[in-house]
Amino acid sequence: METRQLDIPVMADLFARNERPEYLFWVGCAGAFDNRYVKVARAFVKVLSWLGVSYAVLGKEESCTGDPARRAGNEMLFHMQAFRNIEVFKQYGIKKILTICPHCFNILKNEYPDLGGNYEVINYLQFLDKFILEGKLKVDHSILENIRITYHDPCYLGRGNNIYREPRDILKSLTGSFVEMERNKSFALCCGAGGAQMFKEAEKGDKEVFIERTEEALRTEARIIASACPFCMAMLTDGLKYKDKQDDVKNYDIVELIAQSLNL
Repeated sequence: METRQLDIPVMADLFARNERPEYLFWVGCAGAFDNRYVKVARAFVKVLSWLGVSYAVLGKEESCTGDPARRAGNEMLFHMQAFRNIEVFKQYGIKKILTICPHCFNILKNEYPDLGGNYEVINYLQFLDKFILEGKLKVDHSILENIRITYHDPCYLGRGNNIYREPRDILKSLTGSFVEMERNKSFALCCGAGGAQMFKEAEKGDKEVFIERTEEALRTEARIIASACPFCMAMLTDGLKYKDKQDDVKNYDIVELIAQSLNL
């Protein structure tokens, strides 16, 4: 397990020194508490530091966006969580927010404005793709060049916000062996955890969605299933274990692959 400390700037500390970062990095519940997705958050922080980006996190002042509560139908809890966050953003004059979770991205970008929270919300893949296009982020193509990689579209990135090009362009810059699943882009199958499904028992049926999607990924014969969402990562990882393929096929977030290519 990786134990090296990362020097991550905290918004309150910077403000105490009269410093104003350009971006708030919204870590999200998964990035803060899920052992697997903490590694994704760490990878993104390493890349941000490597790029010299001016950013900070809220630390203990960060709370849930309220997305799971709203999806589960608890509108009162959502409003309580959202208004609390909006007040914190106002306190620090937040204008630009970076996210690594599509659920956080979607609700901050598309639903907070209804409550008076208007920000430039940027998904990390959009952010990193821009640096690659500008030539400021040069990945080592040789590390993953001959490794077959497929990509699972998260619902809130793809159908929810039409983010299809950036993840594919990044992966194609990392490997010459990118392959699509049979259902992809706007026709991609959900991982099975969206809409608060992550937090409830499976409904009756012949097969769980995450198994169907994992089988589809395995048919590509890819050695890496790239993902870009904590829910998708949890479901695909479970799917690989269910199919007893966890030793042969790995599930990595795209930013983890970027960090690997930079030797971070």
